[in-house]
Order: sequence, then structure tokens, then C-alpha cells
Amino acid sequence: MKSIKAATYYVHFKHKGYKELNSLLIKKDYSSIFILVDDNSLELCYPVFIPLLETDKRIEIIEIESGEINKNLDTCGGVWNALTELSADRNSLLITLGGGVITDLGGFVASTYKRGIDFVNIPTTLLSMVDASVGGKTGVDLGVLKNQIGLFANPQIVLIDGNYLATLNERESRSGIAEIIKYGLTYDVKLLDLIKNFNSLNINELIHRSIEIKNEIVLQDPKENGLRKVLNFGHTLGHAIESYFLESKNKKNLTHGEAIAIGMVCESYLSHKVLQLSKEKVMIVKNMIDVMYEKVVIDVSDYDPIFDLLKHDKKNSNGQVNFVLLNDFEDFKLDCKISNELLIESIEFYNS
Repeated sequence: MKSIKAATYYVHFKHKGYKELNSLLIKKDYSSIFILVDDNSLELCYPVFIPLLETDKRIEIIEIESGEINKNLDTCGGVWNALTELSADRNSLLITLGGGVITDLGGFVASTYKRGIDFVNIPTTLLSMVDASVGGKTGVDLGVLKNQIGLFANPQIVLIDGNYLATLNERESRSGIAEIIKYGLTYDVKLLDLIKNFNSLNINELIHRSIEIKNEIVLQDPKENGLRKVLNFGHTLGHAIESYFLESKNKKNLTHGEAIAIGMVCESYLSHKVLQLSKEKVMIVKNMIDVMYEKVVIDVSDYDPIFDLLKHDKKNSNGQVNFVLLNDFEDFKLDCKISNELLIESIEFYNS
């Protein structure tokens, strides 16, 4: 597949990616190489990756525990300390090998260690391939509040190898599909036709097109002052739901994609109530999500704590919660204000 040119780096695919990574190691002559993994990517992906790395430089592995619950400053502190103890210097390279938690946290750690060292993203989940690893956002959660601490920083390269997807279970694979649905609803409706049959997906085509879309948006608005906000469709309510389920002891944690899928159903309903999205198209979204994801029960008692979490959304301004809504597929409106009454209606619509 053809490489994609981002602002200061390329997204390379499969064999081309490994060739470019090894060329980078020669060109930059790094003093040492650190590979950030979690327990899953160490077991399943590292043995695939390491034979393809051509270098005589010192390689060190830094492992963290998997899961969104570990995407925090405490974990960053552990990684910073490990880098220090292992004598990382400003000419060291950090390679992130894992899913969204690894790429988000790893990019943040690299960008702040000694005021910044180079990093390379090698995403190993569908979610991180189509979203977290590209676009220059890095960061961690503050408690259960998503991505509250972070900065914009670009990797040297992003290497996409679909072979790592074989390490995922079906739930994690479906989690990544949610972000592709988002791209379809907001930017390229043809993607929706490509994902209707989950078992016959041309996943490489979907990944490439999704990255193209995100890159096109980010090139125009790298720091989310306008257009880039469209990438938050489904995320405003979805992030609040994800955070609430993460902190609730009597709730089963949701994957990021599962929470965003709920958010897209609710925000499609809001689009019908506030803008011009037809009820027919709202039902297309709802039926697609209902088929793709297991139903989640959101009780009336959950509403207030979810709405409280909305107050901390990064897109808020002057105390107002801002939503991305749809006039139609591929026709979006930014910075929409929604009442709590309508939010309740949207959740009840999802529950129905």
C-alpha cells in the first residue's frame, strides 16, 4: 500500500515500513533503542517484530500493564524512571509497540523525557492503527477523565502492519471498527458499505482509507481549532460513558470503541432532533451498532454521573459542552449545544 505523507513524518505499511524504520536507525545513529510494550504486546507482538529490526545498538524493553486504567501519570513516572535507570539520553529512540494506551502514553513519555526524544509508533490493534497512532496527539488520563494531560508531538514514522491484528480477539477488533464507522458517517459514507459484513472486511483497505481521512483533516487543522473537531463525533458522550463505566465498581469496563459506538447512536439521535439528519439515517446508525456491538444497559441512575463527567470534556468552552452533530452523512456541524433533557432522550433511544 502507498505510504501516506503527514506533516513531518510518513505512515508506512508492512515491508516498506520495516525498511524505512531500519533506514531511520542508520540515518539517526541512535545511542540506544527502547521498546515500550504491555504484557499483551510483549507476548504476542514483540517476537514478530524483533527479528525485523536491523541494528547493533543496545535494545531495552520497558513493559507496562495493559488496559486503559494504567494510562496515567503514575505509569508515565515508572517509564521515565526506567529510561533514566537504563541511561537513556537525548539521542535515544523510543519505539511504541502496542495499542492505543501504548501509543498515547509512549508518545507523551518520549516527548517530555529530557524535553523530548524521538519516537516511532508501531500500532498493533485496529483502534490504534486507524486513530491513536496518527495525528500527533499524545497524552494520558487524569483519574478517569480521558486524555486530560498531553501535548501535540509527531513521531518519526508510523509503521502499520496488519499482521499484528491476528493477535486480537474479536471484541478488540470490533472496538477499532467504531472509529472507522465514525470516518464513514462524517467524511466518506462509502466506508459504511465496506463494513456491513464484519466477517468479510477488506481490513487493509479500511485501515488505509481511515488514515487518509484523518491525515487530511489533521493537515488542515493540526491542533483542533476547527475542522479537526469532527474527529470527536460520538466521543463527547462516548468518552463520558467510557469514563463512568471505568470508575464504577458495579459496571463492566467498556472498550473505547464500544463506548464511542454508544456515543454515535446518541449523537445521531441528537442530530435528528437538532439538525436535519433524517430518522431513516439515524436508524441506519443504530441498526449497524446494534448488530456490531453487544447491548449495554445504561440505567436512569447512571445519567447524572455521566453528565457530570461531560463537564470535563476537553472541547468545552465557557462552561458549555460542545457536540459534533450531523446534518447528513458527510455533512457535519461543530460546536452544537445540547440540553440535558435531549441527552436523556438520546440515551433512552439507544436503550430502546
